[in-house]
Amino acid sequence: MRASLLTASAALAAALAACGPAPAQPGQAGAPVETRAANAPEQKPAFAGQTRAPGLNSNTHGQYTTLASGLDHPWALAFLPTGEILVTERAGRLRVLGKDGKLSPAVTGLPPVFAEGQGGLLGLAIDPNYASNGLVYWTFSEADGSVNGASAARGKLVLGAQPKLENVQVIWRQAPKMDSALHFGGRLVFAPDGKLFITTGERSILEGRVQAQKLDATLGKVVRINADGSIPSDNPFVGQADAKPEIWSYGHRNLQAAALDPSGKLWTVEHGAKGGDELNHPEAGKNYGWAAITYGEEYSGKPIGDGVTSKEGMEQPVYYWDPVIAPSGMTFYEASLFPTLKGSVLIGSLKEQHVDRLVLKDGKVVGEERLFTDIGGRVRDVVTGPDGAIYVVTDEDDGKLIKITPKG
Repeated sequence: MRASLLTASAALAAALAACGPAPAQPGQAGAPVETRAANAPEQKPAFAGQTRAPGLNSNTHGQYTTLASGLDHPWALAFLPTGEILVTERAGRLRVLGKDGKLSPAVTGLPPVFAEGQGGLLGLAIDPNYASNGLVYWTFSEADGSVNGASAARGKLVLGAQPKLENVQVIWRQAPKMDSALHFGGRLVFAPDGKLFITTGERSILEGRVQAQKLDATLGKVVRINADGSIPSDNPFVGQADAKPEIWSYGHRNLQAAALDPSGKLWTVEHGAKGGDELNHPEAGKNYGWAAITYGEEYSGKPIGDGVTSKEGMEQPVYYWDPVIAPSGMTFYEASLFPTLKGSVLIGSLKEQHVDRLVLKDGKVVGEERLFTDIGGRVRDVVTGPDGAIYVVTDEDDGKLIKITPKG
């Protein structure tokens, strides 16, 4: 009898497998959303749920309203407390979308921008005390002779028919500079204590890649500074010989997303090569591995370095994607307009042209969903608006600023 039951069970399992997994119902976990073969299938996650988390179905559908179009590869957006929206264009322009829905001419007063390759005008942040000081912050790639690097600046924004920036100061510059037009990083986020986090890239070329593990360089790092560019005294490497005092964490590749969770802790997302896009929770002084350890492989198909995914003293990513989604921009959604998304992490996808939703529990990813797959563009930034809507910019020649509200 036991053998018969086992045989019947096996037959039932085979029949179910042949039909494929049942689709996940709203809120329920099902098969992973990623169905493509991994670039490095021999690599195994370090713990359950580190990749290909159970798929979720929140039954969320978006209504898309284009607020601005004709943007030249927009990279970041930010809301002013007065209601206007700022948008950077990689070509080197900062624009203001007024409360009347009109897009301003380019804001004047920006320093010269190295707008080649992946370089240009990048991330945005608004001073927590903007109401009293009018300060906005941005990252950009800056040339220095034949080399270049990421920089951060701030200035007082004066609105009007021709908006302008006054008293502009470059408050931080990446070192060393490189002859490369790739991997600048570029997100900025203010912590609750007023400190400013800046994410950087390791410039892609081999001379830059090795810098990600070096503490005397700010390539492939999360940097933490005061709003005026000075160094916080409690940074992890302050006072350490041959270490840049602004470094918060190191061993990163190309950090293109940064956001705070509801508790105020920093989270980042970085690009991998062929596989190895990572979600991390960077903590002070810790090493996140690139390029000594990583998931995925070189674009050539060869192993990255020794081809290993773990080493003593190096942190594992909270989550990784292989193949990549090319993530950029992220927000912790805590609004009520999309109630089924509340508590989720929303991450833009350039390559797959959607918004990736992750659900975290106890610091680990327990579910993934691909939202707004019909948006029709490379999603470069994702922001929760003050009205609870989701706002994105699409990185295209005819880039758009899109407001997403619930459909139906």
